[in-house]
Amino acid sequence: MLKILLLIAIGFVVLAVIKSYQRSLQKPRAREAEPENMVKCAHCGVNLPRSEAIYSGGEFFCTPEHKQLGRK
Repeated sequence: MLKILLLIAIGFVVLAVIKSYQRSLQKPRAREAEPENMVKCAHCGVNLPRSEAIYSGGEFFCTPEHKQLGRK
């Protein structure tokens, strides 16, 4: 009787592992974000991501204050 219960328990463990593996295959893999272009502040020279920079007069600035001060 104990052998039968042990075989049933092992069967459940094997099924759980197989189902878990199948679920992991169905999940879409997250894409790694592409690196963003970096730009240099025309006033202080700090590098920052293009999406965070302020573009004015053909140049990039890191803060509104540096935009007002202009190129150094």
